[in-house]
Amino acid sequence: MNLQKSLEEIELIRESALLVSKTLGLIAKEIKEGATTLKLDKLAEEFIRDNEGIPGFLGLYDFPNTLCASPNSQVVHGIPNDVPLKNGDIISIDCGVLKNDFYGDHAYTFCVGEVSNDVKKLLQIAKESLYIGIKEFKIGNRVGDVGYTIQNHCEKNGYGVVRELVGHGIGKVMHEKPEMPNYGRKGTGKKFLEGMVVAIEPMINMKTHKIIHHNDGWTITTKDNLPSVHFEHNIAIINGEPEILSSFKYIYEALGISSNEEDDFHNHFK
Repeated sequence: MNLQKSLEEIELIRESALLVSKTLGLIAKEIKEGATTLKLDKLAEEFIRDNEGIPGFLGLYDFPNTLCASPNSQVVHGIPNDVPLKNGDIISIDCGVLKNDFYGDHAYTFCVGEVSNDVKKLLQIAKESLYIGIKEFKIGNRVGDVGYTIQNHCEKNGYGVVRELVGHGIGKVMHEKPEMPNYGRKGTGKKFLEGMVVAIEPMINMKTHKIIHHNDGWTITTKDNLPSVHFEHNIAIINGEPEILSSFKYIYEALGISSNEEDDFHNHFK
């Protein structure tokens, strides 16, 4: 498996990643009280196929849906269902696309109506940790530098960093090497190389880092049943520096949010 991608391959990954971004932007408008995650799943599948993509999660390891939809204390891999969302819920939506033989994969945690201030703070710190971690994905650093930075930012604010679930390389295979934990020690792990493309994805819990795997084989929740949030981008090393291939800009446009958080990463939208 080639961990270093050519610029041409990176552009194909960017195309898939941005189709995920646009899919998340589409469903952002529909995330409201009374909506069901099955409805969101159907909209996402139709949009991806209409844009010449294939849902990247559907059938992957026998997963049954296009989206992973994980509300409240669910960490990741939630299976869409017909339970209506409620005011005050949060919902992590993770989506993948296969297009032109390359995958894109990223995630965002949405608010349903008005959420508590404690949850707002958790969302803020977790998203900050994503961008702090991305800054460390560059030539001269190693996997542990990214994980340490994410872990340090979240734990100093009192939050739990999930250990058993990690980010990953991405390309013609959804989950490639290297694994990208959200914890670690500086200067340890695989050295980063020009052309590497990874998914960095902090999964951060309100308190304990411990999780429970449920009998359906997919659902994972926090051990203390408190909220968990999840943010994810796809990033390439180009000219030694991190460049985000995905974007939350479509989500922010749908929600009327102004943000410059991606400006430092030379993102070229297609």
